[in-house]
Amino acid sequence: VHLLDAIGVEDRPASLKTLAAATGLHPPPARRILAALASHNLVERTEAGHYQLGVKLLSLASRVQERVDLRREALPIMERLRSALGETVNLTVREDAEVVYVERVSSHKTIRVEQVIGSRAPLHVTAVGKLFLAHDGVAACLAYARRTGLPAYTANTLINAEQLWQAALCALHQGYALDNEEAELGVGCIGVPVWDTSGDMVAGLSISALVQRRRDEWIPQVIEAGMQLSGRLGYHT
Repeated sequence: VHLLDAIGVEDRPASLKTLAAATGLHPPPARRILAALASHNLVERTEAGHYQLGVKLLSLASRVQERVDLRREALPIMERLRSALGETVNLTVREDAEVVYVERVSSHKTIRVEQVIGSRAPLHVTAVGKLFLAHDGVAACLAYARRTGLPAYTANTLINAEQLWQAALCALHQGYALDNEEAELGVGCIGVPVWDTSGDMVAGLSISALVQRRRDEWIPQVIEAGMQLSGRLGYHT
C-alpha cells in the first residue's frame, strides 16, 4: 500500500531508488513487492525500469465509482420504501460467494432488524443471494454448493444443493426471493434484483423485519422499488 501511495504522488514514473527512499524500504524487498504488484497489473514497469500505477487500478476505481453512484441513486428510493412499510431496507452487492451490505435505511421501530454496513453473508442464506445464484444459472449454483458446502446458519437454511437451486429458480421467475429465518432465527426478508443498463444483476434491495411482522402484501412495493432503482441505472424492460 505504501508503495502504491508513493507511486501515486509522483507526476511521472518513479525509480526503485525513489520509491525505496519514500517508503523506508530497502531496495531488494521493495523490488520484490513491486514485482508482485506488477504480476497483478496493479503496477507497470516502464522500458526505463521505472514504476507507474497499473491499468487494473483504473478498473477497480471504476467499480468503486459505480458503487458510489449506486448508493446515491438507491438512497431516496430506500427511504421511500422504509416510510411506506416501516421496516429496515438494505442495499447489497455481490462479492464472490457473499453479499455485502453497502447501504441501509433503518426502521424507526424500537425493535428492528439491522445489518451493519460492510457486513457480509453467504449467498444461500439471503433473499438477494438466491437471486444472484439464479442469475448465474444451474451449473454455477451447484458449483457454489459444492465449493461452500452450504453451511447451516439456522435449522431453516437450505443445505441441499437441488433444493437451493429450485428455490433460486422460483425466485427468479417470481421476481423476488424470501429469507425465511435462514440466516437468523426470528428474521424474515424480501429481496428483489437490481439490474443495470446491460441487463446484469448488479445489486439487490431487501426489506428485513421480525418474521411475525413481515407481510406478503409488501412484495409488489419492494419489486417496484427495485425496478425504480434499475431504471435509474439505465435498465429498460
